[in-house]
Amino acid sequence: MRRNRSAIEHLQNVALFSACTRKELELIDSATTELRFPAGQIITKQGQAGHELLVLVEGRARVEIGGQNVATIEEGDFFGEIALLDGGPRTATVVAETDLVADVIGQREFTALIEDSPHLARSLLVGLARRLRAADVQLQG
Repeated sequence: MRRNRSAIEHLQNVALFSACTRKELELIDSATTELRFPAGQIITKQGQAGHELLVLVEGRARVEIGGQNVATIEEGDFFGEIALLDGGPRTATVVAETDLVADVIGQREFTALIEDSPHLARSLLVGLARRLRAADVQLQG
């Protein structure tokens, strides 16, 4: 449990958590575990089961779908929310391009968060809707 100002400020800048209150951000922070990955490590593999959401704290990773590089993600970006929410397989492979640090929220911790705080669940839905809207705009452009 880090609950320090910089951790909360970091989470506040993550699009998924942008509609959350400070109290909700503190709850999220208390549910995260910091993990480190060396450059070149596969963090998630397309098609495999996924049970956690990851938020990049430091470093850069590439996102591949069907072996094709589709995006680069950096500090403040997140991934894993789809498999976390629906229990389905990972939709992409994510590979660390540099050494990186990520905050990880497992399925058990995530479920407890939204069950204990219904308002947090709504805030997360708003964050997901913003991400979907941005993806729609990108596809149209």
